[in-house]
Amino acid sequence: MSEEAKWYVVHTYSGYENKVKQNIEKVVENRKLQDLIPKVTIPMEIYTETKEDKETEAERKLFPSYVLVKMVMNDDSWYIVRNTRGVTGFVGPASKPVALTEKEVAALGVESEPKITAAQVDFKVGDAVVVTGGSFEGFPGTLQSIDIDAQTVEVVVSMFGRMTPVTLPISQIKAEEQY
Repeated sequence: MSEEAKWYVVHTYSGYENKVKQNIEKVVENRKLQDLIPKVTIPMEIYTETKEDKETEAERKLFPSYVLVKMVMNDDSWYIVRNTRGVTGFVGPASKPVALTEKEVAALGVESEPKITAAQVDFKVGDAVVVTGGSFEGFPGTLQSIDIDAQTVEVVVSMFGRMTPVTLPISQIKAEEQY
């Protein structure tokens, strides 16, 4: 799959968010389309409510009547989502789907991979590593730099007989002996 999945906002009938999420996930599982629609989520927030002098934590939908779908937009994926019972359409001009920007996705907190700390990094500059995800998956390389703040590493991989530096998320590499 050359195109990367992006987040889209789907409008649903009020109260149908969970049903829409389940139905899309069921179709994806039955048709084995995880590479086309890898994730469906309903943004939730935890809040504290007080009833009869007792505080309890509860969850509520951040955006009632909306579901977020991470998908590769093509005719098949559009058709599956658009024709799911309870879906009224995609959010965008004239119901044409518009992908959320990375900044919007980060603000919603729907793709919050846990931050990796310096203590969790079990490799150092100069170590032999293997790329475990993304388009360079399976490539061996040498670690050139680690940026904990940006959660990235620079690895030099051998591609077509040339040493090529690539910047990757820390989560996409492992020390070679662990691979």
